[in-house]
Amino acid sequence: MTATDDTARRYRQAVVASPIGPLTLVESDGALAGLYMDEHKHLPPAGRLAEPAPAGAEPPPGVLADTARQLAEYFAGERTEFGLPLALEGSAWQLRVWAGLQGIGYGETISYGELARRIGAQPAASRAVGLANGRNPVSIIVPCHRVIGADGNMTGYGGGLPRKRFLLMHEQRVSGQTLA
Repeated sequence: MTATDDTARRYRQAVVASPIGPLTLVESDGALAGLYMDEHKHLPPAGRLAEPAPAGAEPPPGVLADTARQLAEYFAGERTEFGLPLALEGSAWQLRVWAGLQGIGYGETISYGELARRIGAQPAASRAVGLANGRNPVSIIVPCHRVIGADGNMTGYGGGLPRKRFLLMHEQRVSGQTLA
């Protein structure tokens, strides 16, 4: 995970179907750089998305096809972890928060304050954690949907609260766990 200059990177993308609607997958130099939902709150910078393949086209071989396959397995309840190379670009703080997200187990939920504590920050940093969480460029893969409010309520999600609810309920059903 590093911050890099976009002018040196090449991006490819594919759109795949999912139970929560179309997902736009973005590859950068052989690694997954983005996963965006329709009406995603925080889209990538201009120039990061290229023209997608025609609707219904198979993702090209490599990380886009691997991501599509792993997402299909996730939604089928056959996968609880992802094994994909990631090209996450953000500030040092964002990268720290996103690394912390990857430590939240399948079907587990934690609060923003707990995530702050887990990454070595004060629980009072929960607002800053929430802002970084909302900028996660590869939602689902880096599971930002597993972070909820301190009172147990679902709070913001870049893809919308109905999708967050779906993802959490899906994981709860597959894992047999109940939401915290």
